[in-house]
Amino acid sequence: MDSLLPPKIQPKIRYSKAALSDHTAATHDLVVVLAPSKAAKTLLRQCPRSPELMIQLERSNKASTVTSVRLSATKQSGSLLLIFVKNPSNTFESLQFAAKAWKEAATFSATSIALGTIGFETADAHALLNHHLAAILAGSTALPTFKQNSTLTPLKAITIIEGTPTPFATTLATHSGNYLARWLTALPPNTLHCASYRKALEQLAQQQGWQTEFMGLPALQKHKAGAFLAVSRANMHKHAGIMRLSYRGSNTNAESRQKITLVGKGICFDTGGINLKSHKSMYDMHTDMQGSAVAVGTLLALTQLQVPFDIECWLALTENEIGPNAYRPQEVITAANGVTIQVVHSDAEGRLVLADTLALAAKQKPQLMIDFATLTGACVAALTERMSGVFSNRPALHDSIQRAGRNSGERVWCFPMDSDFDADLDSPLADIMQCTMDNKGDHILAARFLNRFVPEQIPWVHIDLSSANKIGGLAHIPTEITGFGVRWAVEFITHYSFN
Repeated sequence: MDSLLPPKIQPKIRYSKAALSDHTAATHDLVVVLAPSKAAKTLLRQCPRSPELMIQLERSNKASTVTSVRLSATKQSGSLLLIFVKNPSNTFESLQFAAKAWKEAATFSATSIALGTIGFETADAHALLNHHLAAILAGSTALPTFKQNSTLTPLKAITIIEGTPTPFATTLATHSGNYLARWLTALPPNTLHCASYRKALEQLAQQQGWQTEFMGLPALQKHKAGAFLAVSRANMHKHAGIMRLSYRGSNTNAESRQKITLVGKGICFDTGGINLKSHKSMYDMHTDMQGSAVAVGTLLALTQLQVPFDIECWLALTENEIGPNAYRPQEVITAANGVTIQVVHSDAEGRLVLADTLALAAKQKPQLMIDFATLTGACVAALTERMSGVFSNRPALHDSIQRAGRNSGERVWCFPMDSDFDADLDSPLADIMQCTMDNKGDHILAARFLNRFVPEQIPWVHIDLSSANKIGGLAHIPTEITGFGVRWAVEFITHYSFN
């Protein structure tokens, strides 16, 4: 693999102002038509190959329960798939339905697809087309493989019927960001490690026009980032550090531009350290850097949307290894903002690297700070992998945080973060304990811990990615690695009020 970045070969998106017709079917391998579940025969007459569709539908004994009608290709026409859509109650269900529809469409092994609707109002049609486009892109772009032979049939082109580019810009941008996040996360740990990750990010930054800065171990020592340095101590290499990527907004007036900071946990492999994980718990720990991948994926999506504000992306890159130099329970370490920490468990390393990264990033005084991390099993226990937990030092943001989850289809739930939880982290030795001896409410305590490293005047959102990995995928994402967070973040940030 020459580059650790995902391939640039993706389906070409075309837009056609022409209505669905037999010509559409003649010029594509597959036409996918979305219609209301109670579609009248007059609607079917608007479809390509409508006489054949009518015959197929009438052959069904229970036409009202038919979810799709298929027509195979002929010499004169490509295949056709008519999908009957019930009104989904929310975006998540619509995306989930779109994934099932694409699974059926994928059996045609088409290289060119036309996607259109009949019988829907314009706003509903745009929403459906966006959700089905997202599902097609997610389902047709492969994650890294090291197999010698690949049997996948590449999808080369998608034509949106009666569409224009503008309504689909966010879907395309969030797909790019999500795909980048899933691709990086899926790479094996001997391929993606601190050194190679940094090079991949620098390559991506050059492509996107981002500024870069890497704070390696010597620089972090100067910053007195003792929490990060403790975690990286057992590494056999000296490549750990904090990567800073900077995007400058499209607003030419630099003084008036607002600034948002994204922070990501990038533990490239987590053994658990001295408190070693079991085999089952350690097996997928190459994905413990997914928070950083989601942060950079969000940066990529917002860059493609050419947002007018500045964005900084701070990624904490290290492994958490086992060895004679590994940090140990009961050590007292000092973070970059001077807070002393009593170590309790070496497998609670994520909050330590985030502590210093948040403290250093906060010095830039952004108007909003968001961090992403696969942080606690307690959050998975509370919510399962179907949605992720969110915390904020601004309770007034809870409604907009959860609204962004509903609108994007990446559902989140805001947990309490009241100050009395701090009593559980009181330390007899230091300013704060890293965690407690048990797992009770650890997702909340982790958020209260991180709160000590974000100045009170900076609005801050912490997302614990309990949805980062889900067997069978989630919503429109078919892979176990979900890249959860990019769609939510783009929705939340682009509607954020800086006032």
